[in-house]
Amino acid sequence: MKFRFHLFAYSIICFSFSCSNPNPIIGTSEITKWPDDKTGAISVTYDDGIVNQFTIAKPIMDSLGIPATFYIITGKVEGAGKGKFTGRDPKVIIEETRSTPTDSSNFFERASLIAFTGTTEAEDYHARVGSLYEAGKVNEAYSLLDEGYEKIRDGKIRNTGEIVFHNNVEDTTTWEQYRTYSAQGHEIASHTVTHPRLAVLDEVNMLYELEQSKADLLENIGEESIFSAEGPYGTENERVMEYAHKIYPALRNRMPEPWLEEINRGSNAQPGQSEKEYVQWQRGPQTRNTLEEMKSWVDTVMNHQNIWLVLVIHGVENLGWEPKTKEELTGYFSYMKANEDKLWIETFRDVTKYIRARQNSQISSKLENGEISVSLQSELDASVYSVPLTIKTYIPEDWKEAKTNKQGTLEIHQDEKGKFVLYPLSLAEASIALTK
Repeated sequence: MKFRFHLFAYSIICFSFSCSNPNPIIGTSEITKWPDDKTGAISVTYDDGIVNQFTIAKPIMDSLGIPATFYIITGKVEGAGKGKFTGRDPKVIIEETRSTPTDSSNFFERASLIAFTGTTEAEDYHARVGSLYEAGKVNEAYSLLDEGYEKIRDGKIRNTGEIVFHNNVEDTTTWEQYRTYSAQGHEIASHTVTHPRLAVLDEVNMLYELEQSKADLLENIGEESIFSAEGPYGTENERVMEYAHKIYPALRNRMPEPWLEEINRGSNAQPGQSEKEYVQWQRGPQTRNTLEEMKSWVDTVMNHQNIWLVLVIHGVENLGWEPKTKEELTGYFSYMKANEDKLWIETFRDVTKYIRARQNSQISSKLENGEISVSLQSELDASVYSVPLTIKTYIPEDWKEAKTNKQGTLEIHQDEKGKFVLYPLSLAEASIALTK
């Protein structure tokens, strides 16, 4: 079953004006596509909780005032729930593989167990089996799993000594440090407990990976860390999405919405060709991507009105998968900052909250007796969707100054329709009044 959000987005503009008002646009309001009426959005996200992300990349971003989203493997953090297999006696399962080949009736159980049989080679079998399965090579996945269990039964499975980026000894970031990073404005979010191939886990073990990670984040950081998550390997498996979307309000993997076009990291689709209200365009800066190519992604955002660029970074300097250098990251983030007048650079969580709130809110306004009253309505939970929306209200031409009953004097702007002001309004506030 394919999961779908059942929130339909409409932005309604209501207004009233007297017969003496020559311009019907005066007194009307709209929610701008991006905060402060900017051109597009960028979210910088990191996977795996690699220590260099925090000791090298984060200080660069902090110096520029740019927030990031860090999807961490919670099982690596001291004090969190560790990876485990839940189910029947592993010895019984392993013995059954001797006489009963892997098929659809036992596949998920066996694929769930093998990573916890004690060696890095067994973990690699789990990952490769999952890759084949998600690629639609189901029979090949069955055969590879049988091969792995044969090695286990014969005592030939081993620790390979190869670098495993998802579980390396350098990653020793503590919950106290993560709390500090969260307080600084960064998003710390779930990348599961052990970074498994979720698509090949049985129900109980998949739910543990998703729910235990969420529970540890909630306990150690708070509500702000359990809004978004990322399933490992960028999975878009339908079964995984169905489970995960019931646990997390937003997934970087996929967020089906009628108004959102999603272009994943492996796609060559051009975001500028989409007619959807929003385009989430994921790019994974890798070793082979030059700084100029990465800057061109930013330029694409600035040349359109509907693009949300989501960057997916793993390795930094000499540690992690496809590492980018400190010099490259400094140049790249500085380029973004230099164009901040057009770009909204924010966490994955907060961008999701803004666009979803905009698409699921209605705004009404009217000019009456020299005052413009504005009202915002939404069925979304205002305590969760707390990122203020930017409201654009057109004002009479004779207003030389405009102020609100909550925020004071506003800067007046002009476009082809007339004079207007911009101001924030949250779902919790719900209303505001503007006067001359």
